[in-house]
Amino acid sequence: MSASRHQLTPEEVEATAGALLEVEDLKTVFHSEVGTVHAVDGVSFDVRPGEVLAVVGESGCGKSVTALSIMGLIPAPAGEIVSGRINFRGSNLLHLHPEERRALRGDRIAMVFQDPLTALNPVHRVGAQIAELIQVHRDVNRKDAWKRAVELLKLVGIPGAEERARQYPHHFSGGMRQRVMIAMAIALDPDLLIADEPTTALDVTVQAQILRVLLDVQDRFGMAIMLITHDLGVVAGVADRVVVMYAGQKIEEADVHTLYGNPKHPYTWGLLGSTTRVDRPRLEQLTQIPGAPPSLLAPPPACRFAPRCAYVQPLCRTEYPELRPATGPAHLAACHFAQLDGWEPGLPAKELASRQEEAV
Repeated sequence: MSASRHQLTPEEVEATAGALLEVEDLKTVFHSEVGTVHAVDGVSFDVRPGEVLAVVGESGCGKSVTALSIMGLIPAPAGEIVSGRINFRGSNLLHLHPEERRALRGDRIAMVFQDPLTALNPVHRVGAQIAELIQVHRDVNRKDAWKRAVELLKLVGIPGAEERARQYPHHFSGGMRQRVMIAMAIALDPDLLIADEPTTALDVTVQAQILRVLLDVQDRFGMAIMLITHDLGVVAGVADRVVVMYAGQKIEEADVHTLYGNPKHPYTWGLLGSTTRVDRPRLEQLTQIPGAPPSLLAPPPACRFAPRCAYVQPLCRTEYPELRPATGPAHLAACHFAQLDGWEPGLPAKELASRQEEAV
């Protein structure tokens, strides 16, 4: 399942000038009675103007916490950003006064949350919620704000928008509530839209419709999108670049063509192997990644994927794999063997060990 769009080629991706958002060595933790959870541990990436960056990984890998860190929505005192920088248009968001951060949120950076039913206020009409957002950030009267809210509902494909604007969130289906959330997110024409699992719990047909709405509003407004998902099947037809996260860390990054055509981290292989793809024979069996992610209370000291990796070597358990260029400078992978010739799924562990010795 995917929503078609004109995706940038690898050359166009590399040529994209400047970064709209730069996240550098971000570390976000949660303090609990049993210890400190290192939810996001040294993550760095950027989002460029007009592109779709997908952040992919299993539940609990830190992708949603990364988004909440950017939005300034980490709940204190349990949650805390302990280090790093989040630069938006050259300004470090972590240095802004709370009022400045609040003014930026919803205006220049907007977010579509995973569960629209809890994100929307159940006792207010959906049109009023959108109109209120517009009035908070713009000098417009109630009538004009309401008119704009109805226009936005029409824009995201809600039929009978004038009537539906007067209804409450529980009157809408899951897909329609997500459209309302998208309308609210684009109400102020943001530069960056963060979509956190926007198709979760929706059937395949509705998923495609929601992705199509996101791409349509991007084409109309020219915003960048940071798409958070656990489903690489969603990413294929939507994203320009992909960041793969595992156990709170970034373990691979590449343009979407490279990631699907020549992935270099065994975890990415596992994600692709468990995803239905149009280029996979119909009867080919899907694979699964054995085991479970490590506890982020006390993550492994070296490669965090080593306990689940079919290609693990002694080096993987003793030395931390730094992100390094794999197939090129724009393709990074945190694996000791990403640069070895022939490093691909199916390579026997003994053969890997032999090639690693030759490379050394």
